[in-house]
Amino acid sequence: MKTNNTISCLIIDDEAIAREVIATHLSKIKNIDIVASCSNAIEAFNIISNHTIDLVFLDINMPEISGISFAKSINKDIKIIFTTAYREYAVEGFELQAVDYLLKPISFERLLKAVNTYFEVYNNPLETTSSHIENNNFMFVRSDRRMLKIAFNEMVYIESYSDYIKIHLEDRTTVVTRETISAVEAKLPKSEFIRIHRSYIIAINYIDSFTNEQIVISGQSLPISRSYKKEVLALLEQF
Repeated sequence: MKTNNTISCLIIDDEAIAREVIATHLSKIKNIDIVASCSNAIEAFNIISNHTIDLVFLDINMPEISGISFAKSINKDIKIIFTTAYREYAVEGFELQAVDYLLKPISFERLLKAVNTYFEVYNNPLETTSSHIENNNFMFVRSDRRMLKIAFNEMVYIESYSDYIKIHLEDRTTVVTRETISAVEAKLPKSEFIRIHRSYIIAINYIDSFTNEQIVISGQSLPISRSYKKEVLALLEQF
């Protein structure tokens, strides 16, 4: 029986031994419910149509419909962990926002790491988003084809460039991720960060000085836009 924090999994691989290995590994992990194990994508489509699936362990090189084609065709709320013997598919797999990319033969330790990434990034059903943010001191972002953990207290400011953002860190390095600034803003604790412009979010603790028009943060001058000015100044004047 599925509980609130159980993830429903689907295994898809045309090799029976490969399916058995993954199922055996998953049987050792708590809060995993294997809904079905399918030998091809067509069979898997029928499972998805009739069941709620959270996570798919998906082989890439399969007959008729490849794993890549299958991943492109399903609901984006269903997350993918690719399982394959072919390293050359890795870039395309990560471009599809896969949780992870596992090369066969797959060890239990490597699969466990992938599942833990899913739990940390996507699965926290017992808490609301806001309570999760306030209780954690970090978030994960996708960068360089991996999920990167960033502590909130390391972030100085976040800068938007249309379809991607730069996260500027305390050590003067930056992390680039293909995500909207509004999506990242929703992950940040409101007590520590404030949006000052459609293109900028800043960490309050790193503010050096401010005027009605701009904020200097860690030596960098950033503009306060007209649409955010009232809220920003009202907050900063409380300190």
